[in-house]
Amino acid sequence: MAKEDQIMVTIIKKGTPKEEIKKRVNEIVSKSPKRDIMKYAGKLKTDIDPLEYQKQMRDEWE
Repeated sequence: MAKEDQIMVTIIKKGTPKEEIKKRVNEIVSKSPKRDIMKYAGKLKTDIDPLEYQKQMRDEWE
Protein backbone atom coordinates (compact mmCIF):
# COMPACT_ATOMS: atom_id res chain seq x y z
CA MET A 1 0.00 0.00 0.00
CA ALA A 2 1.39 3.38 -0.99
CA LYS A 3 1.86 5.99 1.70
CA GLU A 4 -0.84 8.25 0.24
CA ASP A 5 -3.29 5.33 0.32
CA GLN A 6 -2.93 4.69 4.03
CA ILE A 7 -5.98 5.29 6.20
CA MET A 8 -5.89 6.85 9.66
CA VAL A 9 -8.35 5.56 12.23
CA THR A 10 -9.22 6.98 15.62
CA ILE A 11 -11.64 5.44 18.06
CA ILE A 12 -14.00 7.79 19.84
CA LYS A 13 -15.97 6.23 22.66
CA LYS A 14 -19.46 7.24 23.65
CA GLY A 15 -19.40 10.12 26.10
CA THR A 16 -16.17 11.66 24.80
CA PRO A 17 -16.35 15.46 25.21
CA LYS A 18 -16.81 17.50 22.02
CA GLU A 19 -13.54 19.35 22.64
CA GLU A 20 -11.64 16.03 22.67
CA ILE A 21 -13.35 14.91 19.45
CA LYS A 22 -12.47 18.22 17.73
CA LYS A 23 -8.87 17.89 18.92
CA ARG A 24 -8.55 14.37 17.49
CA VAL A 25 -10.13 15.33 14.16
CA ASN A 26 -7.80 18.33 13.84
CA GLU A 27 -4.78 16.10 14.54
CA ILE A 28 -5.79 13.68 11.79
CA VAL A 29 -6.51 16.45 9.29
CA SER A 30 -3.18 18.16 9.99
CA LYS A 31 -1.27 14.87 9.52
CA SER A 32 -3.02 13.84 6.31
CA PRO A 33 -1.06 14.51 3.11
CA LYS A 34 -2.19 17.46 1.02
CA ARG A 35 -2.96 16.74 -2.61
CA ASP A 36 -2.53 19.21 -5.43
CA ILE A 37 -5.85 18.80 -7.25
CA MET A 38 -5.25 21.85 -9.43
CA LYS A 39 -3.01 19.73 -11.67
CA TYR A 40 -6.21 18.05 -12.91
CA ALA A 41 -8.06 21.28 -13.70
CA GLY A 42 -8.99 21.56 -17.38
CA LYS A 43 -7.70 18.09 -18.28
CA LEU A 44 -11.05 16.57 -19.23
CA LYS A 45 -11.81 17.29 -22.88
CA THR A 46 -15.42 16.72 -23.87
CA ASP A 47 -18.12 18.06 -26.16
CA ILE A 48 -20.71 17.79 -23.38
CA ASP A 49 -21.67 20.89 -21.40
CA PRO A 50 -20.96 19.95 -17.76
CA LEU A 51 -23.96 21.86 -16.40
CA GLU A 52 -26.31 20.29 -18.93
CA TYR A 53 -24.91 16.84 -18.11
CA GLN A 54 -25.48 17.43 -14.40
CA LYS A 55 -29.10 18.45 -15.06
CA GLN A 56 -29.66 15.30 -17.14
CA MET A 57 -28.26 13.08 -14.38
CA ARG A 58 -30.52 14.70 -11.80
CA ASP A 59 -33.57 14.34 -14.04
CA GLU A 60 -33.04 10.55 -14.27
CA TRP A 61 -34.28 10.17 -10.69
CA GLU A 62 -37.68 11.75 -11.39
